[in-house]
Amino acid sequence: MDPVLSAVRLSVQEAVHVLSSSEDGGHIFSTLGSLKHYLGETENPALPEEQQEFARIHFPTVLRCLVRRLSPGWLELLPDGQLEQLWASFFLTGPADQAFLVLMEAIEDAAGSSFRLMKMARLLARFLSVGRMAAVLEGQCRQQAEPAFPLLQATLLAKVVSLPDHLGNRLQQENLAEFLPQNYFLLLGKEVLRVLQGVVDSLRGGSDCSVSFLSQVLGKACILGRQKEILGALVPRLMALTQGHCLWQRVCWRLVERVPDRAMEAVLTGLVEAAPGPRVLSRLLGNLVTKSKKAQFVMTRKLLLLRFSCTALKELLETWGSSSAIRHTPLAQQSYISKATLICLAHLQEAELRDCRAELLASLMAGVKCRLDSSLPPVRRLGMIVAEVASARIHPEGPPLRFQYEEDDLTREMLALATPWPVTDSPSAEGPPVAPVRGEDPDKKTAASGGPQAQPEGSDSELDSDDEFVPYDMSGDTELKSGKAPVYVRDCVEALTASEDWERWEAALRALEGLVFRSPAAAREVSVELAKVLLHLEEKTAVAGFEGLRQRALVAVTVTDPARVAEYLTAQFYALNYSLRQRMDILDVLTLAAQELSRPGRLGRAQRSASGPSPQPSSTVAPTWRAVVEERIRSKTRRFSKGSAGRGLAPVPNEFNAVAGYFFFPLIQRFDKPLVTFDLLGEDQLVLGRLAHTLGALMYLAENTSVAVPMGKALLEFVWVLRFHGDGYMRRGLLSAVSAVLLSLPAERLLADLPDELLETRSWLADVAEKDPDEDCRLLAVKALLLLEKLRDKLLALSSH
Repeated sequence: MDPVLSAVRLSVQEAVHVLSSSEDGGHIFSTLGSLKHYLGETENPALPEEQQEFARIHFPTVLRCLVRRLSPGWLELLPDGQLEQLWASFFLTGPADQAFLVLMEAIEDAAGSSFRLMKMARLLARFLSVGRMAAVLEGQCRQQAEPAFPLLQATLLAKVVSLPDHLGNRLQQENLAEFLPQNYFLLLGKEVLRVLQGVVDSLRGGSDCSVSFLSQVLGKACILGRQKEILGALVPRLMALTQGHCLWQRVCWRLVERVPDRAMEAVLTGLVEAAPGPRVLSRLLGNLVTKSKKAQFVMTRKLLLLRFSCTALKELLETWGSSSAIRHTPLAQQSYISKATLICLAHLQEAELRDCRAELLASLMAGVKCRLDSSLPPVRRLGMIVAEVASARIHPEGPPLRFQYEEDDLTREMLALATPWPVTDSPSAEGPPVAPVRGEDPDKKTAASGGPQAQPEGSDSELDSDDEFVPYDMSGDTELKSGKAPVYVRDCVEALTASEDWERWEAALRALEGLVFRSPAAAREVSVELAKVLLHLEEKTAVAGFEGLRQRALVAVTVTDPARVAEYLTAQFYALNYSLRQRMDILDVLTLAAQELSRPGRLGRAQRSASGPSPQPSSTVAPTWRAVVEERIRSKTRRFSKGSAGRGLAPVPNEFNAVAGYFFFPLIQRFDKPLVTFDLLGEDQLVLGRLAHTLGALMYLAENTSVAVPMGKALLEFVWVLRFHGDGYMRRGLLSAVSAVLLSLPAERLLADLPDELLETRSWLADVAEKDPDEDCRLLAVKALLLLEKLRDKLLALSSH
């Protein structure tokens, strides 16, 4: 036995015994210092052959002993962290490959979440941060002159590439940022680049090196789907280093050539995506295609003919399906993204679609849901159009998806973009295709185009044709009604609730508005009952204009008995078991009724509307003699004054003044209290936006009334609570409400009663006018600021007098 080798073995055995059993901090410290002798880090290092034996045979044993002794009490045997610093130095300065393997082994063997596990994980993170992974890789590149250890290389390869998986499984929720895949593989790419720099320097000095291990690391990382991270760190630097430098070009070519065949496709695909152009890609690959049949197949056939990258479409769908983007981007940009999405869908081939069908469908459906939840009709319509096209494109075998929306120029343009252009060499086929109108029969379209239609052979269509008969004009005919319209309000209530005669039911609905205005006293007796009937009324037959008839009748009842009906409607707005449509109907009715009550001369108009339908233009009504005389005098008289010839309207009180509180305060008091089926601050933001607009309208209609000041104060508090709402329609309602307050209250009262609220509102309006993503919101904020400036100027003018 060699006496030198025996001396190293005996020294290590004695040191391991001391480290395993001793509790004397000074003795442990001196023992570790003696082992440093074999690492060459002391003033009198060991002989080279002793260092080589220690590194190759005994170093892992010492590291495992240090791991076993690791505990809080053991580290505190010496003060000021001296022992911990010396303990960690063995992992950070010794042979990197052995230290890395022992670290990974200790982490995998640690029992659950423990002090040892977290201490070893943090030490591994420090190991990576000081560049020791480059030392691990470089050690395998310089072993060409020494005997190879295939098992060691295979173990290192597996541990290096799968490090994020191992650490994620062991640390779970306590995982460190350094071990996250997106961070680790980026660091690994930088370390590979450092090793390549060392290889180039060694080749310049005349030393041989191998990049095979680096090629295997690169290939396995790309197989795991981490091309973007590792090549994102490599390609930009290699692109610069290989430009005009033949040695770097040779190293780069050899790096790609030595990639295993099973990983060649993943590496080449990543390089094609990461390289900014064909010249850079050619410089990085060299003549790889002529040397590797696998690379030749991938580059000349698979990537060109069999593979498709949906990167552009996937990025579009990520933006299109983002709820944050929907809330914070203008409508024009959303339309642009939607058009681009439709174009990509139209040009997606069936083979390409088969590979990414599920992913595309998930992204599309997420965007459709967010858009259908929007309060803005144009945004909802974009979602409907894309949903229709996407469902037909992704699942053509399924039932067609259809929405009801208004068609305009934008709709027709988007539907045209969704149709791919025909591929043909015929000059007559040039130009974009024309998208068919939704619901149009192709046969009718052909007939309408004026083109010849082929008739079946032997057809007798010419003999049986009825084209020579001109249809009789029946446009002026009216349907005969056997039922008789009710003449009393109570009869209408009975007909609408209990009648099975649908003609009588329709006649009662059509006559109800006029009967309410004609008999207001009778209407007040059953006003709340009638409002309840109308609010829950459903269309039982196909009545033309049903929604309008119901709404006008409900408005008439509210105007006739405003206090009681408004109290009932506002209570039902926050009640259970109502649909969103019914709640929005309540808001519309309250707004229309308040508008009618606030108009001067309302009673005269109501009586005229209740007296029956106005005469048709074709009928002749004989004028009275007094009217004829007055008309002649007016036509013959010369007037020299510029004033109006007629008398102005007599001043009348605002009928909304006495009942404004019944309309306004019950609506604003409970908006922040969610119900089981109704949550204004949650998913029912469409109704919240409509509520904000309604409150602003009620505030404007209550101009100069006795309750205008408390209404304005409550409305500004409502605005202040919701001023940062993410929905654009909601913010528009809030800005309109601010303008309503400024228009409805005198300037003196505003500054006297609401000075703090106005100051806070002004700063918010200035911020919205500058930064809000919605163009309409910015415009409304500017208008509100102008109103504030006018109020200030008016007050300054009054104070000067």
